[in-house]
Amino acid sequence: VQLVESGGGLVQTGGSLGLSCAASGSTFSMNTMAWYRQAPGKQRELVAAITIGGGSTNYADSVKGRFTISRDKAKMTMYLQMNSLKPEDTAVYYCNARAYGSDPMDDNDYWGQGTQVTVSS
Repeated sequence: VQLVESGGGLVQTGGSLGLSCAASGSTFSMNTMAWYRQAPGKQRELVAAITIGGGSTNYADSVKGRFTISRDKAKMTMYLQMNSLKPEDTAVYYCNARAYGSDPMDDNDYWGQGTQVTVSS
């Protein structure tokens, strides 16, 4: 599975940005897709996730009500609409896809190259 992100950039506090992640390759094996982010000096954290089949979503508490994750199954593309951005949202955002194995230890994770989001105060 290959993941290619687009979007991101520089925005002022309160502004909006959209991210996209296009998947290719053995996408039939994918079960969920997600956005993670990593700020300088911090661990990578889950921002939002979505199941490919049913479209169920979950969000980090810090982005609930501001970010919206979605996917287009036909295009195998995932999106993240980010509104009311804050300086603390500044990070490199990574696209993730997960293929479940017979056991969680056998799950396969795939990652995009990351895209920078910078929110100026």
